[in-house]
Amino acid sequence: MIAPILFAELVQNSAYCLLSQNKPRLNFAFRRCLFYNSFMEQVNPGKNLIIQAGERQFARIPVKTRLITTKDNLEEALKTYLRGRLQQGDLVFLSEKMTAASQGRAVPVEQIKPSPLAVFLSRYVSKRPGGIGLAMPQTMQLAIEEAGLWRILLAGFFSFLTKPLGLKGVFYIIAGDSARAIDGPCDYTLPPFNKYVVKGPKNPKGLAQKLSQAIGAPLAIVDVNDWGVRILGTSKNCPISKKTLKAALKDNPLGQASQSTPVGILRLIQSPLSP
Repeated sequence: MIAPILFAELVQNSAYCLLSQNKPRLNFAFRRCLFYNSFMEQVNPGKNLIIQAGERQFARIPVKTRLITTKDNLEEALKTYLRGRLQQGDLVFLSEKMTAASQGRAVPVEQIKPSPLAVFLSRYVSKRPGGIGLAMPQTMQLAIEEAGLWRILLAGFFSFLTKPLGLKGVFYIIAGDSARAIDGPCDYTLPPFNKYVVKGPKNPKGLAQKLSQAIGAPLAIVDVNDWGVRILGTSKNCPISKKTLKAALKDNPLGQASQSTPVGILRLIQSPLSP
């Protein structure tokens, strides 16, 4: 069934084309509706298939997978789930959480023994919207191990100084990417990882290049959530800038709860008025 907005657009274009005898535009309107409709059932609830990023429009096609763990060969899993789906010019983007989990960088909460320092520092870190961040002793402990004790102490010191001034996020800026990439347990993550702390993927730039070569398409590893986008690594053949990629993914089209779509395809589409 064609979505109402697409049907209305088709009617509008049809009326224009009948009056102007612009057959290429009418054909494009039909093709566009068929393209939209073919992917509508795959789009995650509350998300849009199409987004405007600058002067271009992109389709974000989520790819459903099984739960990816260390038992899986990520290259082979991607080949399986992307088989027959890719077109020339497509860019594949992967959730950093799935990527890290496949590397064995997910740790059960109960196995993490936070030090007294981790307990103390976690009290002075602001919770991120939609997640616990490092405001939890267990996630702070892994941050200390990942980023190093002195860097975390420096981040804690400046966070303490700037918090009365109303400045937020100072801790994460100084602590760096390895600390910022740590995800705490949350209810909306697919079990069993809803009870795990997940560190950022190891060598995301190198891994993106390796996976890109395996699947024969550009690839990006991204940290996408409801409060921002970070590009952790892209293959050398990435066809768009990081700025454009962030804009195309800003509303978080992936889903890692019941949707089980940690992989997506970004596809450039024509302008609505292009023939």
